[in-house]
Amino acid sequence: MWKFISAGTTGGPLLRSLNGNKGRQTWEYDPAAGTPEQRAEAERLREEFTANKDKHHHSGDELLRLQSADRIRAKKHSPPSGPVPDAPDAERVEEHLKGAISFYECLQQEDGHFPGDYGGPMFLLPGLVITLYTCGALDQIFSPAHKKEALRYLHNHQNEDGGFGLHIEGGSTMFGTGLNYVMARLLGLAAEEPLCVKAREWMHARGGATYITSWGKFWLAVLGVYSWDGMNPLTPEMWLLPHNKWTGIGMLHPGRFWCHCRMVYLPMSYVYGKRGTCQETPLTAAIRQELYPMPYGRVDWNAARNQCAKEDLYYPHPLVQDILWWALYKAENVLQGSWLRRAALAECMKHIHYEDENTRYVDIGPVNKVINMLACWLEEPGGKAFQKHLPQGGSFSWKGCFAAGSSCCGLQPTAPVLIAAQAIAEAGLLQVSGHCLRKAHEYVEQSQVIEEAAAPLSAYYRHISKGAWPFSSRDHGWPISDCSSEGLKAALTLALLPEELVGPAISPERLYDCVNVILSYQNRDGGMATYENTRSFHWLEILNPAETFGDIIVDYSYVECTSACITALCSFRKQHPGHRAAEIAASLKRAEAFIRSIQRKDGSWYGSWGVCFTYACWFGATGLAALGHTYANDEALRRCAAFLADKQRADGGWGESYLSCQDKVYSHLEGDSHVVNTAWAMLALMAVGYHKVDPEPLRRGAVFLMRMQQPSGDWPQQHISGVFNRNCMITYANYRNIFPIWALGHFRRLVLLGEEEIKINS
Repeated sequence: MWKFISAGTTGGPLLRSLNGNKGRQTWEYDPAAGTPEQRAEAERLREEFTANKDKHHHSGDELLRLQSADRIRAKKHSPPSGPVPDAPDAERVEEHLKGAISFYECLQQEDGHFPGDYGGPMFLLPGLVITLYTCGALDQIFSPAHKKEALRYLHNHQNEDGGFGLHIEGGSTMFGTGLNYVMARLLGLAAEEPLCVKAREWMHARGGATYITSWGKFWLAVLGVYSWDGMNPLTPEMWLLPHNKWTGIGMLHPGRFWCHCRMVYLPMSYVYGKRGTCQETPLTAAIRQELYPMPYGRVDWNAARNQCAKEDLYYPHPLVQDILWWALYKAENVLQGSWLRRAALAECMKHIHYEDENTRYVDIGPVNKVINMLACWLEEPGGKAFQKHLPQGGSFSWKGCFAAGSSCCGLQPTAPVLIAAQAIAEAGLLQVSGHCLRKAHEYVEQSQVIEEAAAPLSAYYRHISKGAWPFSSRDHGWPISDCSSEGLKAALTLALLPEELVGPAISPERLYDCVNVILSYQNRDGGMATYENTRSFHWLEILNPAETFGDIIVDYSYVECTSACITALCSFRKQHPGHRAAEIAASLKRAEAFIRSIQRKDGSWYGSWGVCFTYACWFGATGLAALGHTYANDEALRRCAAFLADKQRADGGWGESYLSCQDKVYSHLEGDSHVVNTAWAMLALMAVGYHKVDPEPLRRGAVFLMRMQQPSGDWPQQHISGVFNRNCMITYANYRNIFPIWALGHFRRLVLLGEEEIKINS
């Protein structure tokens, strides 16, 4: 049976951490673990999931819940039994909240974090498997039990047509199908197995693997089952360009790219420049023949460079990009093996080693993590840098009871703890939540970045980070504007509670450091981007070579990031009115103008990091509300409220499909409404004071949430809630608990008890 390990030290002396591995989540297989009843229940859940896999794509973290079963049975509070009344009173809602908080605390780990699935994309795990196979380390990281679960994952997420999607809810793509076919074969599945036969038929019917996206071409070339001549160049010499703006060409330097884009194409360009390829084996030789409907030797690789299946093509290459790739393609014969190429490769490795060392080999995300590992192996097979990568390899796999998927981060994102602390504290039920908040406070304190990455930051194109909260753990270390803001708000919220209940407050000096980082994020347009400032112009997107993702080159200002910064700075100046007051006021004024400028005519905002308009409306509304604007005095908020009220469904909830993100038009879910979308919409409406005008939509939304709540206090895992780069979705499993708690807490206090505002009760 699989066992969840929190803050584990598996990996030996090469595993490094700044805070005892807090937030690290791994799974270990022990055939003797659990009782016979627990093992039987796990098997029942697997069978149930497989039987419904085409309707319910998410594991629901049932294995994690099964492992917490003793705590769940022993908890003090559960939601009331029996039908939920149409007009619940405050006492009834309080009982639902107590049950929800008690349940969620059962999932909390000793280090204070809330574990959960953070997967969804179908192209992550194949990259890890291909890298480990190439480096001869697959069996070191993937035991037979790991391989079995990874293959179960593929069986459970293969679409009915035989293909695999970009993400677990998506239609089949060549990117998803090609990579997952290869992974199945590398993990031991025979070519004659039905899964492989169906996937191969899907690919061949669409021209074969030459029609895979550029990222897919890269991985197949690494494995030696696709020619490097069939790729548009990933020229490492880009890293030798001058960075200064005044040179003009410096605007094309990768240091000006969005950090996730930059840190992926950095090791990609190194591997491409070296033509790093797996040594041929009988298996790779067989796969090479299986991927194409014609003999491998007859493939036209020059034509293949720009081939892409229509199912994958979200961002077509503009003509100017094709011309650029043609010129660089012709130049490769000159560059390959030259002194300039050697200098470029050395420059790339300098930056790769910096990234590895300053993230404790977690790296900014799973894509660059595994390519960095591959680059280190290519530079020195068996070397120390490669060996340091291996202990973190297992951190990128999540067991959902029904399969091993890949996590989008090697450690749990900090956001669930940061927002859960606020949601639970604002419910005001400290007699139930005190212990939970104390552990959360410890995690909040331990996850703040308290020192900069290695100097000089400018040489490695890094933003300041001291005082920020990172996207993932402190070991991960990459600061981000919204997590920094939520961390600051969590710290400020918990500081208002009794020290004997939740522990000592974080010092003002550390909060000042966070404010300094938040203020530094503001762009010229008044908004805030994600990890860094906007460093170039939108026209640079013409260089976006990733056909399946949109807006990856530039770090833009977003309503979510900007609103999070607004609410954090507003909360901060209430408790620390004398610190940088004029700068904060000026920053807030510019940020407000940005949020207003990007509101759509229909009153909505477009969400870039969650699904989608309901998510962004929550941010837009709370940002303006924090500045004192309400439904009564602000036309923008009245339009936002009207937009949300119009989208409420017959069951009382809201339900938005991920198609909204792709198409940038609101799209309703089929079937039941979604508890997370419902909570976001309710929080937005209450933030602007809509309940004072018409409480009925809030009452209906609250009733929907309570009726969807399970007897344990949990909520069901529904459709996917997260997104990145417009077109790829992510699972945020903790959202189903956090946001209903937050929305019901506010509903009880603002609507039923008539409180004017949410104050932290000490």
